[in-house]
Amino acid sequence: MKKAFDLLTILFLIFTLHGCAGSEHDYVQVTSPNGEYRYVLQVENFRPVYTAYFNNNTIIKKSLMGIKFSNNKSQFQNVTIKSFAEREVDNTWKPVYGERNQYPEQYREVTVNFSSIEENKTAFQINIRAYNEGVAFRYELQETGKMVVESELTEFCMPMESELWFSKTAQGEIEKRNITELDTNVHFERPLLAKLNDSLFVALGEAALIDFGRMKFTLNKQKPATLVARLHSKVVYEDSFNTPWRVIMAGKTPGKLLENNYLFLNLNEPNKLPDFGWIKPGKIIREVTLTTQGGIACVDFAEKHNMQYIEFDAGWYGKEYEDSSDATTVTVDPTRSKGPLNLQKVIKYAESKGVGVILYVNRRALEKQIDELFPLFQKWGVAGVKFGFVNVGAQKSTKWLHEAVRKAANFKLMVDIHDEYRPTGYSRTYPNLMTQEGIRGDEESPDNRMVLKSLFVRMLAGAGDHTNCYFSERVGKKMGSHASQLAKAICIYSPWQFLYWYDRPVNSPKRTGGAGGNENYIIEVPELTFFDQLPTVWDATKVLEGYPGKYAVVARKKGTTWFIGALTGEQEKEVLIPVEFLDSDNTYEATIFTDNQSLGTPTNISIERQTITSKDVIKNRLKKNEGMAIIIKKSR
Repeated sequence: MKKAFDLLTILFLIFTLHGCAGSEHDYVQVTSPNGEYRYVLQVENFRPVYTAYFNNNTIIKKSLMGIKFSNNKSQFQNVTIKSFAEREVDNTWKPVYGERNQYPEQYREVTVNFSSIEENKTAFQINIRAYNEGVAFRYELQETGKMVVESELTEFCMPMESELWFSKTAQGEIEKRNITELDTNVHFERPLLAKLNDSLFVALGEAALIDFGRMKFTLNKQKPATLVARLHSKVVYEDSFNTPWRVIMAGKTPGKLLENNYLFLNLNEPNKLPDFGWIKPGKIIREVTLTTQGGIACVDFAEKHNMQYIEFDAGWYGKEYEDSSDATTVTVDPTRSKGPLNLQKVIKYAESKGVGVILYVNRRALEKQIDELFPLFQKWGVAGVKFGFVNVGAQKSTKWLHEAVRKAANFKLMVDIHDEYRPTGYSRTYPNLMTQEGIRGDEESPDNRMVLKSLFVRMLAGAGDHTNCYFSERVGKKMGSHASQLAKAICIYSPWQFLYWYDRPVNSPKRTGGAGGNENYIIEVPELTFFDQLPTVWDATKVLEGYPGKYAVVARKKGTTWFIGALTGEQEKEVLIPVEFLDSDNTYEATIFTDNQSLGTPTNISIERQTITSKDVIKNRLKKNEGMAIIIKKSR
């Protein structure tokens, strides 16, 4: 095992920690294995503070640390560094699924023990990890007896010129402002992206939030350009506990941060499921009529178009917002559909076609019936559950939600969590948590500018269910073009990918209520072959270029085939894609899907084929709010 510090650093630390104990200059320094990150923890005025560096640039200036308890007493005052323990990890691990088929896990870790000057006993620990992709830290308290965390005092002091991309809610608009212009009364979502200068970008986030209160950020009213961690609720423990990780990433480009987003997974515990062969990523079509006929039609469409699942959304067991609705019964909400719906018949038919069925359940029924529902759904042959309108933020809600994911795993049920929940890496530990929303998806009709902000901000946290819709009338009007919809399915990663959120296949009945969807049927246009071939999980991922709100080019590999998605925002752009990542000794066929409004077809998608090698550059001028999707296969 490599040592976490060089010899000179170790000698300096020994002198500092033991020769100057209690002084204002005690500090511990942790450096990432590649030398790019440096985290310095100090004691000043008998309180812990930290500074973070990337390539010798200060990315977080000296910032206060600590937790405040409800008795108004902080264990983070009048302390000194007592001792520290170090270790180094150099590992790779293979996920059940992911944006690549294996992830590096390389970091240096130091656990620092602080002692109280007054009582001369260990007060708390701060655990610090410096990865090649970023730095993270958390607080650890080893006590017995009830503890109530009132608030967190962690600061993130940034340069005054920092520009931030942020949202106030998980599904809200992402805005961009200078840090000094932020409203001090608003809480900002995590992750949060900052531009320190033209070649230095920083992201702040939270990892391994499992049974704590959710963190957001607020602007410190007394300290300029300083963000402060704000917990959604008080946190109560009966004995020792760890806080979630506070995460700091940096890179020369926003794309580098996005490529390294697996850091959030690395900060969670390894997979705890010994049997995970039943976990299957895939593409999904939502059934919008809540009828047997509609379900059968969706199964037939899924089989024809290489889709793995159909999903029955709200209304199949009654009105989702009424506590009296019983999710152990199939009782169609009459305001959404006249039915009839024979759910067991559809499930059995789907099983015969190799298609799984997913059921939506509102949190009201889940909270009331979860221990009854999950074994029943397994008996029915249901593949997974989409949790709807779950409570998020408070410790109680967070704890319940992750316990529900674990309970689902006990009955071999996969999970999609909708609405305000944002991931913090728990899919590594329980990979039956396939995806989640917490994103301004197609239900909100985002234009490409918003999608490109989501890509470089929200997607830092992990998979996002964007509820992609293709034939909606909003495509090309409020939203980006049809080629944008194709490209988004590559750029926005989700192991469960909804591709036809509002769309009905042929043989589906007409809608009779408010279940949502188009009046027209899915048209068998030629570019559906793109979705037919599209994987939802990958062996490799490259962010070739991009900028929040403006443009992006993302390349992903599955097997020997590459898929490339390109998007533009409010300005047109000449897209140049060097394909040197292809094998140099092979010839490839590139199938290119672009917008061409002169075609006069229902979706105006042009399909072009080119023979290319690794020395070529794919070129195309995209107008504003357009996209391009490319499939590159080895020539036979």
